[in-house]
Amino acid sequence: MLNGAALTHTSIALYDALKAVGLPCVEVHLSNPEAREAYRAQSRIAAACVAKVSGFGGDSYVLALEGLVRWLNRRAAAPRG
Repeated sequence: MLNGAALTHTSIALYDALKAVGLPCVEVHLSNPEAREAYRAQSRIAAACVAKVSGFGGDSYVLALEGLVRWLNRRAAAPRG
């Protein structure tokens, strides 16, 4: 889980770091970035994340963790081949 704060909208380096580690990540925001200033509508890290949770205040972290655990469990249960 990652709350990139303002770096979400500006940092290619953060995107590169997420891609480099190769671990699943959920983008987390306390508020809804798309409902704020126009420049916040574009996330530089979204393409490196498996999902995004936003707009639920502190519960965004809980929801993101629950979603990430379910995502990992589905991947672990999927047939390989």
